[in-house]
Order: sequence, then C-alpha cells, then structure tokens
Amino acid sequence: MTITRRDTLKILGAGLLPLQALHAAEGEEPLKAIAQRKGLRFGNAMGSGKNKFDDPAYRALMARECNIIVAENETKWPQIEPANGQMNFKPADEMFAWAKSNGMAIRGHTLIWQEPKWLPKWVNEYKFGPQGGKTAEALLKKHISTVCGHFGKDIISYDVVNEAIDRKTGEYHPNVLSERLGGTASEIELAFRLAHEAAPHAQLVYNDFMHWNVENAKHRAGVLRLLHEVKKRGAPIHALGIQSHIGGWEDSANKAAVVREWRKFLDEVTGMGLDLLITEFDVNDKQFPADIAQRDAGVAALTKEYLDVTLSYPQVKDFLLWGMADHVSWLQDLKGASRKDGLQMRCSPFDEKLQAKPMRQAIADSLRAMPQRA
Repeated sequence: MTITRRDTLKILGAGLLPLQALHAAEGEEPLKAIAQRKGLRFGNAMGSGKNKFDDPAYRALMARECNIIVAENETKWPQIEPANGQMNFKPADEMFAWAKSNGMAIRGHTLIWQEPKWLPKWVNEYKFGPQGGKTAEALLKKHISTVCGHFGKDIISYDVVNEAIDRKTGEYHPNVLSERLGGTASEIELAFRLAHEAAPHAQLVYNDFMHWNVENAKHRAGVLRLLHEVKKRGAPIHALGIQSHIGGWEDSANKAAVVREWRKFLDEVTGMGLDLLITEFDVNDKQFPADIAQRDAGVAALTKEYLDVTLSYPQVKDFLLWGMADHVSWLQDLKGASRKDGLQMRCSPFDEKLQAKPMRQAIADSLRAMPQRA
C-alpha cells in the first residue's frame, strides 16, 4: 500500500508515526510488501540503545519496512548468560514483544558463536573435570534447552552455530567445547541435535561470513566441508545463513569469475537440499570515493549486482539487513573497516536522518526482479 500525503497528515495528526520515518516512507512501497509478493520475508537486525530500539523514529521505520527481526547481540550467549546461571532475557524479551505486536517473525542469533573470544568468559574458564566430554555435553544442552525453552515458538529460525570456519585457512575453529567433544564437527553435530530437541518447530541454520570474492575461496571451501560433514552425520541442519557483509573491494576486472564461483558455491549448498538465508546484509563503502553521490551510486550498483545473483535462488526465503540506517551500523565502529578519510560510512539503505538512499531502490529493484518462491 502506498502512503499518500493525505495519509501522512492523518498519521502525523494522530501522533502515530514520527516525522522522520514518514519522510523516509512517503510515496514508497514498503520493502516487506515487495518481498512478500514473491514469497520472501524482509527484515533487519535490531539492537538496544538510544539510536536503535529506544529510538521511536527508527522503530517506526523498521515496522514499516520489515516483517522479520533478529537481535544484533541480545540473544548471544555472553549477553543472555554473562555469568553461570545468571540469565538476562529482558532486552530480547522487550524487543521481541514489540516485534510480535508489529506482526514480525523472529530469528534467533546465535546459540553458539564458535570462536573462543565470542564465548562467555566463564565458559572458557569452566572446570570440566575428568569427564570433560559428558560435562561439555551437559553444559551445551543446558544452554540450548534454556534459551529455546524461554523463547518457545516465538523464534522460528535459529543460527545454531556461527562462524566455525577460519576465514584465512578454511579450517575449523576449536574451542573449549569442541576440545572435549571430539572436535568441532562433533560439537556442531551435537548442537544441531540439541537445538532440534529443544525447538523442533524451528529452522536450524549454520551462519557464516563467507564472501563472494575470489580470494575468499578457502573460506567457502571450508564451509562446504562443514556442511557436507554435518549432513553426512545426519544432523538436522536445514539452511545456510549467508551474512553478506559485502564491500567495494570486489575486483571489477574479475567480475565474471566472482559471479561464476559464487554461483558454483550456492549450487553446491542447494544441491545438498539446504535452504539459504541472507542474514546480515550491508555494504562497506571504504573503497568508494568521498563524494556522496558517487559513493551512493557505487553502493547501490554493488548491492544490485550481489542481490540479483543471490536472490535468483528461490531457496532464499529470508533476507535481513544488519542495520537499516547508516548511523546505527556496526561498521561505523569496526576496527579496520573504517574509511581512511574518516567519513561516516554510507552502508545502509537509509541515512542518519532516515532518508531513503539509492541503495534502498537497488534492494527494491532486486526484490521485484527475483523469481517467485514456492
């Protein structure tokens, strides 16, 4: 449904929608509506804080554009259980209650973030004792059953394991759990089995960063090995989550090779019978010129190139951004990802004033062009 100027004035008069969000929305069909016609859900990662969930204008923009949500950090193990047995569900509960009231589906991110630095400190320091394997299994079962039990059927899809493959080598990341459970593949298999027991209704996803660049071939190969191994073991894995943090470092001279290898990768994943999700989309603009018009054009073009290829797979049924507006993006504070000129990144479909940018139009165009989902 298109919001007319008359509708805008009515809503403003009723105090139902902040002015900034209306400026961004006026005259544009919501992205969720465009996606829904093709059988895809469109959404965003929402985080706590004054510029995110606590900002009514940002919430209104998200409610308008999205029909699925994932928490940026609020359902990760260190945030949910900062100390052994000390549970903190309140931030996620508040966010998800709001999402449900706005008709949004909910994803869970993530039951296990594989690298040791992303596990709770108390888990890394845990005294597993002489029966380390049994203790590790009990610890993992308690965590997964507690989280899944708390959220029940509200969460329809879980990132069961996140980033288990080393980006440089393509090998598994070990941690204190895998070291006691017979290796990373055994730990991942167990995690998926436990997640299925605790949330039999939910889609179970392996989520990773793998990029479409040619130089990321080792990482993609490692992810494929993991998926084949987990499938071979009979674990209940349903989909691959493709984070899709893309950037302007793509080698335009090798564009054909990039697309060919990316399709080869996606073909192999879907050939295993797995679905796909775009779980964390944004665009790093550090390689684009400082000029805003040129930057926005470059980001929009890259967005459409990537999405036209990836969304051509009807197995992609969920597409989530990792921040809808530039000023809330994690990229603004990510060490090593910032622009050399110090300018704020323009990495999202809306700017800091919640005004739509060319990137939003690129997303809309790709959604309209993609094939119908079942």
